[in-house]
Amino acid sequence: MVMKNNKELLILVIITLLLLLNLVYGVHSAEKYTRHDFPIDFVFGSGTSAYQWEGAADEDGRTPSVWDTYAHDGYVHGGQNGDVACDGYHKYKEDVKLMVETGLEAYRFSISWSRLIPNGRGPVNPKALEFYNNFINELINNGIQPHATLHNFDFPQALEDEYGGWLSRKIIRDFTNYADVCFREFGDRVCHWITINEPNVLSIGGYDQGNDPPHHCSPPFCLEKSKRGNSTTEPYLALHHILLAHSSAVKLYRTKYKEKQNGFVGISVYSFGIFPNTTTEKDILASQRARDFYIGWVMEPLLLGDYPTSMKKNAG
Repeated sequence: MVMKNNKELLILVIITLLLLLNLVYGVHSAEKYTRHDFPIDFVFGSGTSAYQWEGAADEDGRTPSVWDTYAHDGYVHGGQNGDVACDGYHKYKEDVKLMVETGLEAYRFSISWSRLIPNGRGPVNPKALEFYNNFINELINNGIQPHATLHNFDFPQALEDEYGGWLSRKIIRDFTNYADVCFREFGDRVCHWITINEPNVLSIGGYDQGNDPPHHCSPPFCLEKSKRGNSTTEPYLALHHILLAHSSAVKLYRTKYKEKQNGFVGISVYSFGIFPNTTTEKDILASQRARDFYIGWVMEPLLLGDYPTSMKKNAG
């Protein structure tokens, strides 16, 4: 950063001091709280995604996901990739030990679809079954509640190549079959399931702005140069199929597994507060429209069976 004048430097110093004071005060304040200050059924946990944590990208039958392709095509800052990542595939016992030392009560992880079912559908990879069973058992044996996510931005590249992944209705069938394998193989121990992580981020990042896999976008919406995609239509199409796939998986669980396994299935939606800048009607409507297009986009179809009125009016 180049400072234009002393005023900018002074502002930067003040901001830095405020951040440091906040950090010191935050640490001091946190020391006043203990586990007993929270309800007994409040669960403390942490989480990762498969691509962030597992590594072993080409071991034991795993095939590339769209995250592998995106990273190796150079779209991640600094040329980083998840080939090794945290090496959780090999070091999961060490990681669970650290979880115990940290005092975690739950851990949310995601299952790599391209590790479990390398071609996206068809035969299940026995090495993947062995790994996830061992890992889940390790968590439980150490008193840590497993929370599993079926999809965290990393569907198999094979399905992207075959029919365009989330842009095709075919993925609803394949995702449901994948979910069926997970519920069947792990549901006797895993009672908390998330079907798809942050579908609003996936749809915007993956199919509008192009700053997430599978890197679809079109001018002028691209943050990175892309030769494929249509930012005007694809985000809506992808999220529609995501919602249908989620619903299909939930229906499957409720009809086939719920009575025996007594688990819960949900979806993770990225959200934050959106408030009007002023009390004018224009700003109030703008903030509501932003909520509709970001959060209501997912929640209203799930809760009310339809998309927000402002989305239907503006997007057609």
